[in-house]
Amino acid sequence: MTDIVDDTITQPGGIRPTRTPTTRSVLMCSPEFFTVVYRINPWMDPALPTDTNLAVDQWSVLHQTYLDLGFDVHLIDPIPGLPDMVYAANGGMVIDGIAYGASFTHPERQPEGPAYMDWFRANGLDVRVPEQINEGEGDFLLVGDTILAGTGFRSDSLSHGELAAIYGREVLTLRLVNPSFYHLDTALAVLDSTPGQEHIAYLPSAFDARSLDLLEERYPDAVIVTETDAAVLGLNSFSDGYNVVIASRAADFGRQLREHGYNPIGVDLSELLLGGGGVKCCTLELRR
Repeated sequence: MTDIVDDTITQPGGIRPTRTPTTRSVLMCSPEFFTVVYRINPWMDPALPTDTNLAVDQWSVLHQTYLDLGFDVHLIDPIPGLPDMVYAANGGMVIDGIAYGASFTHPERQPEGPAYMDWFRANGLDVRVPEQINEGEGDFLLVGDTILAGTGFRSDSLSHGELAAIYGREVLTLRLVNPSFYHLDTALAVLDSTPGQEHIAYLPSAFDARSLDLLEERYPDAVIVTETDAAVLGLNSFSDGYNVVIASRAADFGRQLREHGYNPIGVDLSELLLGGGGVKCCTLELRR
């Protein structure tokens, strides 16, 4: 893991916010069968070679990073023929022990939904089988008591109503407009999900005008990430409220995080980027 902390940098005015880490429980899937043999997003090109062993090595660094941070890390067995199963975030959403299953847009990924729901059941979660197309935490992010819900490319907006009914929480719909940022977790990162001190980072150009207005109104102190850092999926990150695991190449995002009192930790998932995924894509939070 690459620690890119620099304690000499403070927020403008010289005051560094106090950030408190909270131990997370997460689900991951090793990329033992990762390759790119189809194209369902702009990042994927079957003509480009992929190195499965390198993908496993890079993923293993992320896995170890979480262990080093004291996370409770669970693993689901990868399944041959499902190369994108490594992107565990898409497998569903778990809040208060209730697992809302995924129903994928593209046929190539549809078997992943039942596989993840089987794991949820086997591990004592209350599974709700989806009626609407949704791709789990790829498009659903919990910020305080509100679920930010993406649509435009993958998850159907009808799933947002289903989500609200299951969890009894406010669901805020955000529409994505840039195909390169086809899931919400590629365009927006939750830095602090604690109710009362919600903090996010996002890329404005990834959203339509109405969604951008909502974000600016709700989160006026949000970190605005550069196009350069977003282009390496820097926003596809995972935070425990203090430590933020990000793409190591998202250097300016790391600087911004330090200014806001966070501890950015850079990891290289460049091989998995060939499939359109990064840190958050590989991480499904288990909120029991």
